[in-house]
Amino acid sequence: MVQYMNRYRWSFVVATTALLLAGCGDDSAARVPVSGKILIDGKPLTRGFVQVIPSDERSASAEIGPDGSFQLTTYTEQDGCVLGTHKVAVISNESQGPSAMKWFAPKKYADPATSGLTLQVDEARDDVEINLTWEGKAPFVETFGNEGTMPQPE
Repeated sequence: MVQYMNRYRWSFVVATTALLLAGCGDDSAARVPVSGKILIDGKPLTRGFVQVIPSDERSASAEIGPDGSFQLTTYTEQDGCVLGTHKVAVISNESQGPSAMKWFAPKKYADPATSGLTLQVDEARDDVEINLTWEGKAPFVETFGNEGTMPQPE
């Protein structure tokens, strides 16, 4: 059975899997532990993923805990992130079946090109706070047309 997933979630899963499979060696740049919380309009974001994307190194990611907390992983569990200023994406959604997706954070944050979020990592950190906003809006359900269906021959 074909499982329907939102394009952003699917992209995140594919990217994360590719990163995990990209060789057993760990000859990458030095990393430092990085953790913190993600807030939306001052309250913890209770689900989703955060991805930190360096310009020339492997991305780091983490699942967001029910209290908004996260601990970044690049190669091995909670090994952190490389130093520098990095783009950030926050993906927080849930499938509502084959034709709908509920968003718990605005879609713009799911793409590092539109999120407007960056993270400066100069040293190990456990105090990162990533602040998101609905800008007066609220979680919503996005519905899709006939995505995923095969076109019928004419």
